[in-house]
Amino acid sequence: MSRFWSALVRDLSPYVPGEQPRIAGLIKLNTNESPLGPSPRALEAIRAEAADSLRLYPDPLATALRETLAAYHGVRPDQVFVGNGSDEVLAHAFAALLKQDLPLLFPDITYSFYPVYCRLFGIAHETVPLDADMRIRIADYDRPAGAIILANPNAPTGVPLSRGEIAALLERHPDQPVVVDEAYVDFGGETAIPLIGSHPNLLVVQTMSKSRALAGLRVGYAIGDAGLIEALDRVKDSFNSYPLGRPAQAGAIASVEDEAYFQASRTAVMASRGRLDSGLKGLGFEVLPSAANFVFARHPRHSGADLAAGLRERAVLVRRFSGPRIADYLRITVGLDEQVDRLLAALGDILQGGTR
Repeated sequence: MSRFWSALVRDLSPYVPGEQPRIAGLIKLNTNESPLGPSPRALEAIRAEAADSLRLYPDPLATALRETLAAYHGVRPDQVFVGNGSDEVLAHAFAALLKQDLPLLFPDITYSFYPVYCRLFGIAHETVPLDADMRIRIADYDRPAGAIILANPNAPTGVPLSRGEIAALLERHPDQPVVVDEAYVDFGGETAIPLIGSHPNLLVVQTMSKSRALAGLRVGYAIGDAGLIEALDRVKDSFNSYPLGRPAQAGAIASVEDEAYFQASRTAVMASRGRLDSGLKGLGFEVLPSAANFVFARHPRHSGADLAAGLRERAVLVRRFSGPRIADYLRITVGLDEQVDRLLAALGDILQGGTR
């Protein structure tokens, strides 16, 4: 029925999410989901919303959630925007802030949704190559730009920038919107949120899908100057004035309020990441330094495609990207210790020439 499609749809190349297969006994390490469950307090709050009140619309402003997030991050409620996962928040930012006269800049290896949004919203963009160590160099962004977006830690590499480096970028581009996508910052990165007060062009985007284990609830948010937030609100209210349902708002609030569970969970994931990193290096892999809940690794003597296929035969799923420079890398989500052990055993079998 493509004859009914608009020209816009025909020209789109949509984002391809990580595979969600149904395979018995699968070790699923391809979509950066948390290996641990959400806060029990969040689950209790979500269940409590399964009541007659669901016949009523939720608060369109998500007032209580925005107040909770503002208090947590030390900002004002009018500096907080919430949406259905950080992908929706980013989509609103692309439309509201990143479509400028000069091109949008982002790394050549980064979250693959960025070029998709550029095509969707008709945004001219240029990619800036990572260096030989797969790092973002702030000086490389000293070129004409309408806006800049960076994932920090970067995805799929996991390599972080320091807050000082983000501050330097902001000093070099005071007249351009700068969006920092911090989906993985809670696993060892430095958030840029403290820079918001002195940089009205900075928008920081976070998600509750990763470190708070609420990927199925779809809650993301942005923090920035009230003027930037107003721009996002204008887009939201032109598209979907009730973005978060009652269960999502209640569960997100409870998750933020359960600080002890949050800290214990992210600490456990970081410890498992260290175990995974060491195990991969012991097998001869080159592993990039990660501040995320995944690692990005390659083996100097084996192709990424062959390794990914061999793992799949052994019911272990990881993510591989086919783009230039990264085709031999595997992005491996940090799992539970027993999942990490099974992955490492499967890789050891593959490297020794085992067959299935």
